[in-house]
Amino acid sequence: MKKIHFIAIGGAAMHNLALAMNEIPWYHVTGSDDEIFEPSRSRLAAAGLLPAREGWYPERITPDLDAVILGMHATKDNPELIRAQQLGLRIYSFPEYLYEQTLTKTRVVVGGSHGKTTTTAMILHALKLNGLEADFMVGAQIEGFDTMVRLSPSSRIAVFEGDEYLTSPIDHRPKFHIYRPHLAVLTGIAWDHINVFPTFEIYKKQFSDFVDLMEAQGRLIYCSDDKNLCDIVEHLRRDLIAFPYSTPQYEVVDGVTYIVSRGERYAMQVFGEHNLQNMNAARLVCGQLGISEKNFYTAMQSFHGANNRLQKIAQNADSVAFKDFAHSPSKLKATVKAVREQYPAKHLIACMELHTFSSLTADFLPQYKGCMDEADEAYVYFNPEVIKHKRLQPITTEEVRQAFGRKDLKVFTDSAELVGTLHTLDYHNAALLMMTSGNFSGVDIQALAKELLEGAK
Repeated sequence: MKKIHFIAIGGAAMHNLALAMNEIPWYHVTGSDDEIFEPSRSRLAAAGLLPAREGWYPERITPDLDAVILGMHATKDNPELIRAQQLGLRIYSFPEYLYEQTLTKTRVVVGGSHGKTTTTAMILHALKLNGLEADFMVGAQIEGFDTMVRLSPSSRIAVFEGDEYLTSPIDHRPKFHIYRPHLAVLTGIAWDHINVFPTFEIYKKQFSDFVDLMEAQGRLIYCSDDKNLCDIVEHLRRDLIAFPYSTPQYEVVDGVTYIVSRGERYAMQVFGEHNLQNMNAARLVCGQLGISEKNFYTAMQSFHGANNRLQKIAQNADSVAFKDFAHSPSKLKATVKAVREQYPAKHLIACMELHTFSSLTADFLPQYKGCMDEADEAYVYFNPEVIKHKRLQPITTEEVRQAFGRKDLKVFTDSAELVGTLHTLDYHNAALLMMTSGNFSGVDIQALAKELLEGAK
């Protein structure tokens, strides 16, 4: 029996890894955290892994532990971490532990500033429907999979979403530098995480370093529409082979997107040029793993997308509402464009929340210029209290309006006022798009969307 202890077990990725390890008979899993929210709390409780008390307890760190896994929520002065260091225990970050467990497997890593979760989910969906077992780590709950992390002694493939953010409080390498893939995907580079990467050049270098860290004879699948990726490929290591991809041939008929391939048409559940580019990347990965193009596209016809990625949350006879994780400029622009293209005759109402460190920073705001231009009506919300919490300089509604470059943009700092305004709009023949990495300061987005469209009947 191997004993594993999680410091900060309540995190989205951490609790999923704990659940995955708990499924393996020869592991005994414990964990600690100072706050655990839903759905982590209920899922840990159901598996018997919820700590009896919240908080940090150094006495839980004993010499017989085989490994301690450290989550990003912990800090360098965490008392359990200090105790583990004093005992000389093996301390892993989340990505280090995944790498250690997949040393003998073919590792596939999907990186890029946008589209990572969707591309990873597409690969996993195709593998599952074609009978190929895989370990995985993906950044959202996906249909057909109970957890966001899986490790199995019998699988020979591991598919990881490769995040460029920091590895742990004591390891400031980007997470995706740890994995050393045999097969890698890069979807695109658009500046983000300015609190860690203060210039675009520093940010871009993380991706070229990621490529340099690939295993010998690796395969790099990259979006050839992205100039920054093309620059990286020009200086590719000589033993690596690059496979470019772009938007596949497709058509939209009566609100349904069809992929056209080798004379056949495949009706898809997902839509938008960016999603179809992600699908093309996933197709190339699956081809390297032995899945034919026909079998891949057949599997994709039943793919509904990852949670919070252009997720349909409400619909009536002539209107539809979506929720999306889009918050960075590139994600925001791609999502608005996708809905505009899919529903050209509908009145597009786009509403987004500035919620991340980058998006609430005055110097970064101009990156949003033009991102919501394809919407008929555009609304932006931010919470000044979040800015204070992140210890950033205040921004004004006028600064936000000027940054987006749209004179009719309506900017809100009061969530109730935003919701009230949304209730006054006409949702007949409309497409409503709610975009945030948060929840508009406590709004039940799905319930709100259903209520708004219900009133339009």
